[in-house]
Amino acid sequence: MQRRVWRAVRTPRRGRPLLGVLGPAPGVDGRGPNYNSQQAAGGGGACAPAAGLPEPAPPPRWGARPAAVIGCGAAGGAAPDWLRPAARRLPAGGGGRRSKMAAASGQGQQELMEVDKRIESEESGDEEGKKQAVCLVTDLSQQSLRDEQNGESSTGEAETPVDMETINLDPEAEDVDLNHFRIGKIEGFEVLKKVKTLCLRQNLVKRIENLEQLQTLRELDLYDNQIRKIENLEALTELEILDISFNVLRHIEGLDRLTQLKNLFLVNNKIAKIENLSHLQLLQMLELGSNRIRAIENIDALTNLDSLFLGKNKISKLQNLDALTNLTVLSIQSNRLTKIEGLQSLVNLRELYLSNNGIEVIEGLENNNKLTMLDIASNRIKKIENISHLTELQEFWMNDNLVESWSDLDELKGAKNLETVYLERNPLQKDPQYRRKIMLALPSVRQIDATFVRF
Repeated sequence: MQRRVWRAVRTPRRGRPLLGVLGPAPGVDGRGPNYNSQQAAGGGGACAPAAGLPEPAPPPRWGARPAAVIGCGAAGGAAPDWLRPAARRLPAGGGGRRSKMAAASGQGQQELMEVDKRIESEESGDEEGKKQAVCLVTDLSQQSLRDEQNGESSTGEAETPVDMETINLDPEAEDVDLNHFRIGKIEGFEVLKKVKTLCLRQNLVKRIENLEQLQTLRELDLYDNQIRKIENLEALTELEILDISFNVLRHIEGLDRLTQLKNLFLVNNKIAKIENLSHLQLLQMLELGSNRIRAIENIDALTNLDSLFLGKNKISKLQNLDALTNLTVLSIQSNRLTKIEGLQSLVNLRELYLSNNGIEVIEGLENNNKLTMLDIASNRIKKIENISHLTELQEFWMNDNLVESWSDLDELKGAKNLETVYLERNPLQKDPQYRRKIMLALPSVRQIDATFVRF
């Protein structure tokens, strides 16, 4: 029997067009184990399926987004909020409304280009450029204030929250998708008597509220909003998946009653400490990538945890992992590690991601015999060693290190199912017979770096 999914129908009001349709859903997308941390933009769930590992070069796995580029025109960057009023400013000359708006757009682009040039000067240490940039920013800020006093919005029409009265909800829907709908407040959802999945991605929500009646809810997706605190979720005791990634959270809190939670995604927030998770004993996946965490702690009670993602934080030591004996995926990329340690109890570990750290020696993997994926790229390792016992290895990523001896490949000969090897940007690659020597040493390999092997 097909699940009924509501895709959002907006009632025409004051000339507004219909922005959605009501119809059967093709199905519900699941989350894979590489959710967020394997994507540049992160995220998954009912409205955005997870993506698998790409076959080319090893990607970052913490779900971080590319930084916004200040500028316009050929640079292709989006203007930051404090510059947007300049693009909306209307010239004082005559002409109709359209001509005024066109002139304002041209003037705004020119001003943004000027700001871009001045910021480049500031970054290069040009004192004169710094002074001019500050003056121009001040002028734009003053103009923004004048626009607001004259009744113009400084954030533009695109950021005006939508009126929830214009959205018709289907009381019988099980999956409700309101992705990128400019919703500013969670309200009016009490009519949903059978809802299991609620997706409110990429909206303008500032607070979690008014969800007490949705006791049938299994998945709540609040990815990419403006939420500052986890709160008002006590009534959602059946919730299994919660995603509050890409918000402005500073603490892990308010989850005490969510004892059925299995997947928790808090990527790209401002969380500095792992805490208040001990009651989530059914938790299987924990995603805390791209935060401000400095230590692995307070996770001893999460004995059912299968996947732990901590990439792009400030962790300097592998510790406090002994209780996680069921862990199969561990990602601590782009941290401050200098040593592989503390993994002796993770006997079921199958995927280990330690790239972009400061590791100098491969060690501490004696008990991790089930590893099929080992990523130690972009470290300071000079020798491939201490992995000859990893006979189940299928992928070995060690690009961007300091390996220079071909005899090191003997450590991988016991891995009869090894299919992918990354060794580019090591001293080894300078050898003209680089690919040929790898194929001779490791005949099972089907991919060397980003290129498949030809037979």
